[in-house]
Amino acid sequence: MSKKVAVFVWNYFTNDARVWRECTALQEAGYHVDIIALHDPKQVDLAKRESPMPNLHIFRVNSELPWLLTKTAHWFKKSKLATVSMGVVAVLLFFIHPVLLLLFTLFVGLLAWRKTRTLLRRCSIFSRMVRQGMAQKYDIYHANDLNTLPQAVLCAKLFRRKPLIYDSHEVQTSRTGYDSRLYGISEKWLLRFTDVCIHENHTRASYIEEKYHFYPKVVHNYADVFQPDPCKKIDLHDLLDIPKEEPILLYQGGVQIGRGLDKLIQAIPLFQRGVVVILGDGRIKEDLQQQAKAMHLEKRIRFLPKVPVADLLYYTQNAYLGFQLLNNVCFNHYSASSNKLFEYIMCQVPVIGADFPEIKKVIQEENIGLTVDSHDPAAIAEAVNQLLSNCALRDELSHNCLQAREKYNWNHEKKLFLEIYEELEDGHD
Repeated sequence: MSKKVAVFVWNYFTNDARVWRECTALQEAGYHVDIIALHDPKQVDLAKRESPMPNLHIFRVNSELPWLLTKTAHWFKKSKLATVSMGVVAVLLFFIHPVLLLLFTLFVGLLAWRKTRTLLRRCSIFSRMVRQGMAQKYDIYHANDLNTLPQAVLCAKLFRRKPLIYDSHEVQTSRTGYDSRLYGISEKWLLRFTDVCIHENHTRASYIEEKYHFYPKVVHNYADVFQPDPCKKIDLHDLLDIPKEEPILLYQGGVQIGRGLDKLIQAIPLFQRGVVVILGDGRIKEDLQQQAKAMHLEKRIRFLPKVPVADLLYYTQNAYLGFQLLNNVCFNHYSASSNKLFEYIMCQVPVIGADFPEIKKVIQEENIGLTVDSHDPAAIAEAVNQLLSNCALRDELSHNCLQAREKYNWNHEKKLFLEIYEELEDGHD
């Protein structure tokens, strides 16, 4: 009888390439895998339940506040009748007992406060995930990142006695937007309940060893081997109305702070030729579009929304070169070796990458691109122009990707991933 695995993710599970690779590897190895993710009611095409493969199911829990709380908060905020009603209730409570008035005022104030609604929403998601995690008898629980670890701990250790894997895709104690010391305190405390901890490279594993005094398992973020379907072709030149003679200079991935995208746009006027394509979505996309417009770069840059993971590399293979320009704004960025680096390699696209340990190691050892100071637009432009003016060098780097992708691919790495599961099972038999 196949083992059942509950996998928690704090996203809508529409573009999570790493988790998809891991789950399909488990499914191919004979495991029954249930992915517990979030559901967004605003995405009308997003199903609450999916079965994309035999023995692999996706359960999405509601990510909104409970209906009554949502309506109550909206009523308090918008309705004139609510204002009058609250005034009447306040007067009555004052005459009954002033303490009741104080409690009522505190309740209304908290409900109207945005941060309270966010906290209540997260608590609601948390409870729904735990409920889904207990809906079936699972043999192993697998938490992806810190925001799903508490749910997995409750299910695996408090309510059941099952093994738990903590698969951290980020450095939780040094990330942009995660500055609170609570992240480090909670991770350290929760780690005592985990049976296995996974990180994505040895730079991060060494950081964890220094911080928590153990060396985690390492499963690299390598891409699947790309075997393009000749009947499935995407021509970015035609799609974006880019002249055929203009090379496509591609960035793909999240459009977020610290990805070096503002520096990339500043560098565009220094490029000898080419059109930059930014493929993806994120919080700063509109700001970048305004930056490009203010610099009158509309003809030299294009923006595309994110595309399904299954289609992504058909876009990637159009590129003359690809950017991986993380900025050193936190250790998480400094230590990264993210999807796009290996996706470029799969498509024989030379990389212009940040001069950081993991990125530099791959680019320089395999000779598949150039490393730069990712904070310096002039340095970025110099590297771009070197490849634009030296087609022979660019072709050499592209050819080297053929050998590199034999080494940096998921077919090899998933064996290490499955060995972790085998060892875990052997230790709990």
